[in-house]
Amino acid sequence: MPQSRKSQISLVDTPYYHCVSRCVRRSFLCGEDEYTGQSYEHRRGWVERRLMHLANVFAIDVCAYAVMSNHTHIVLCVDKQDAATWSPKEVLYRWHQLHKGTLLSQRFMNGESLSQSELLTLHETINIYRKRLYDISWFMRNLNEYIAREANKEDECTGRFWEGRFKSQALLDESAVLACMAYVDLNPIRAKLRKTPKTSKYTSIQQRIQALIKGEQPQNLMQFVGNHKQDTTKGIAFSLIDYCELVDCTGRCIREDKTGYIEQQYSPILESLGLNSKQWLTLTTEFEKHFYSAVGNEQMMYQFKQHTGHQRIRGIAKAKALLQHS
Repeated sequence: MPQSRKSQISLVDTPYYHCVSRCVRRSFLCGEDEYTGQSYEHRRGWVERRLMHLANVFAIDVCAYAVMSNHTHIVLCVDKQDAATWSPKEVLYRWHQLHKGTLLSQRFMNGESLSQSELLTLHETINIYRKRLYDISWFMRNLNEYIAREANKEDECTGRFWEGRFKSQALLDESAVLACMAYVDLNPIRAKLRKTPKTSKYTSIQQRIQALIKGEQPQNLMQFVGNHKQDTTKGIAFSLIDYCELVDCTGRCIREDKTGYIEQQYSPILESLGLNSKQWLTLTTEFEKHFYSAVGNEQMMYQFKQHTGHQRIRGIAKAKALLQHS
């Protein structure tokens, strides 16, 4: 029986989530249909552009993504505090970029005067919109429904495009977040579609590497803020260069189909996380295989279980083996 979203999302435990959506059709989301020879490669661009647009509208940052032939992987970070700072006008401005809103919200944004009772009604509507704008389910809904409509229009058909609801995994600590990001970024290499992260089209790692060459970071992705993150600094508390080098090294191990070995002294991230190369390579190649609704150290997984009302939670034994300090 499918679990409710309430049992999968717990902002008390973590703002980070790994979301996976799978296509139900034989014709694939992107790539080439082997039966007809027709190419759907351009649809990858649809997903990427829509994803970047939503990241600018929602109080949700994109940490990593990969658009594959029949599924998408996205790592998201919810910023509830950011949404709380928005003025009523900003909430409506953002919402109206995706939806028409109500007659009252349109009148308000057009500068028309509203009665006291109308303002009270509008205030309730704004509170609803504000909550939706940091809600992962609404984010994914605005992504997947848009792509489904565009694909149906192109295919001149109707019906379901996605395989039911998207899958969500809570990422409960730094090790889970970084390993999941690398797992997502390395999808094309594991699938033997690309040889290097730099050539992996429609992935966050390609965006990051291209920006890094210019000495920059992509503005539409969550920033790496270095190893000395301040409490007030928003971002991933590691060096972008270190992350890109680690992903590249991991990709070579996967591509050469060898167990591989990553010296901890050559990888500041692994040293900081306290993970050895065997643990890291298992996480970045078999992440979804070993974990279900939540990923993190044993204590964090028990807390998540308590806060979400799960009777039991899968993956705790693997958490002990793969996420404990070596």
